[in-house]
Amino acid sequence: GRKMKTILIVTVILVAIVVAAIPFNTDKIEYSWQVKLKKASSYRELQNFVEKSSNFYNQRFTSFYYGIPRTLGPIETYDNVKSSSKPSYSKTNIQVEGVDEADIVKTDGEYIYLAVGKQVVILRAYPVEDAEVLSKMNFNGTVNGIFTVENRLVVLETLNSFSRNCATSVKVYDISERENPVLERNLTVTGCYLTSRRINEYVYLIVSSWAVSEDGEIVSPKVFVAGGVQKVPAAKVYYSTVPDSAYTFTTVISVNVQNDEQEPVFKSFLIGVSTKVYVSLNNIYLTVPQKIWLTDDGTEKTFIHKIEIKNGEIEYKTSASVSGRVLNQFSMDEYDGYFRIATTIGHVARTVEEASARNNLYILDSDLKIVGKLEGLAYGEQIHSARFMGNRCYLVTFRKIDPFFVIDLQNPYSPKVLGYLKITGYSDYLHPYDENYIIGIGKETVAAENGDFSWYQGVKISLFNVENVSEPEEISRYIIGDRGTDSPVLRDHKALLFDKSRNLLVLPVTVAEINRSKYEGEVPPYICGEPVWQGVYVFNISIENGITLRGKVTHINYNEVNGLPEQYQIKRALYIGNILYTISDEKIMMNSLEDLTEISELDL
Repeated sequence: GRKMKTILIVTVILVAIVVAAIPFNTDKIEYSWQVKLKKASSYRELQNFVEKSSNFYNQRFTSFYYGIPRTLGPIETYDNVKSSSKPSYSKTNIQVEGVDEADIVKTDGEYIYLAVGKQVVILRAYPVEDAEVLSKMNFNGTVNGIFTVENRLVVLETLNSFSRNCATSVKVYDISERENPVLERNLTVTGCYLTSRRINEYVYLIVSSWAVSEDGEIVSPKVFVAGGVQKVPAAKVYYSTVPDSAYTFTTVISVNVQNDEQEPVFKSFLIGVSTKVYVSLNNIYLTVPQKIWLTDDGTEKTFIHKIEIKNGEIEYKTSASVSGRVLNQFSMDEYDGYFRIATTIGHVARTVEEASARNNLYILDSDLKIVGKLEGLAYGEQIHSARFMGNRCYLVTFRKIDPFFVIDLQNPYSPKVLGYLKITGYSDYLHPYDENYIIGIGKETVAAENGDFSWYQGVKISLFNVENVSEPEEISRYIIGDRGTDSPVLRDHKALLFDKSRNLLVLPVTVAEINRSKYEGEVPPYICGEPVWQGVYVFNISIENGITLRGKVTHINYNEVNGLPEQYQIKRALYIGNILYTISDEKIMMNSLEDLTEISELDL
């Protein structure tokens, strides 16, 4: 009776565990977390695999993302470049030194190159008295970003961004004469822009395209060059044997933007939708989130595919999987031959009892074998930001208060939490000030009276002291606006300008304020303010004096316009010499870095 029923239940559970631990085999479709890409011999082989895997996938998997991914560009440090002929100037905030990231604005200390919608503008920016628009180039598609390499300008353009016919171009211009850019190279690949990097003279473009047509046929990626169109041959395609619901080709292509005679190199990967990408000087890591329903709440995994890049060559190396999902590129890092990745698994909720979230950190060797890990951090919370710096990792998790973790990675086989700090608010982006201090940019919060959660408030900038790793502390904070205040830095690191040598921190902000006269007594924390101002906040930041406001700059004339017109909202800030340049779609303003007095402006 009851005893036999108990034995039967236990037996079923044991069988389920065994089944979950071994590969499935359905019509020769195998499933294993030990994923490795196979090199295709023909497109018919790919077609057969896709057809056989569809039913298998639908029974067990849920993809986290559907359709072609769209991403804004990504973030890291601004360099101070000095020469005898040019003043110092800021560069794009990137993640890895030596690995440039495309952005909507670039400067070389004399000229500014600016992507606005379907147009790229070249301006003489320095000296200020000679500032002028030199040339404008119009494009049919969306300009995703630009690079500059000596006298070359690289424009990344996508046509039909939200359709199956999406295609992305790499257009290389000779800008020896800034007034007259000359198109020297034009290469197009089928697929929507995912991300890109520049390492020396090579630009690596990563695009994503539908792999299966509406009729169920494989749609091979194609590359269009001056000589005609070329289908990516099957021998340059790798495919994952793990079933998926949204098959896409992720194509990696390298272009020498200084030598027009060198042929482009490309490889395609038939995998699930890859959305988070990390690029080091030597490798590209594509990640694919996935969920398999072996249990009631599913098991979340992230597949990692390692691709070696060297002098424009592209070679698939190996693959692996870890538990959980990846937040963004800053959740990943390569250091001293090891790959580190932070993930969140489960979900957050307004009460601890309903939440299942926990957070993990994995260290993998050069073959992507897990050699060290920390699992189950901050139960009920999810990662809001991560930053790897040498032998340390800094993590911010959040549900009600902000645990700021300091994690030791010196021994990759035994990572450990050194200390943590619990404060109100959270950081969406972490930026190194130096080896002992970290800048956090996110939101302030107020704990809810009922429920285990908090209401976010204005934008918060924090300066953390991590010199004493066991007891990190927040030594300074600055809060901007009320609930509803926002900054693009929370989502796109490239919107941040930071220069330690100048004690300078600049970020675009849309300020929301609550009209407190409408409320009797204290304003409830869930009330949102109305947007009242947009521009950049310019801060002094130092260990001695913390974070102090130097001043603000806006492009909006509030006496002449109502609201916050998008075309006058500042998107980027940079400096050349002692001049701060702020950039919106309509104009560039030039202000003194000393006291922010306006010097000049240029209509675009």
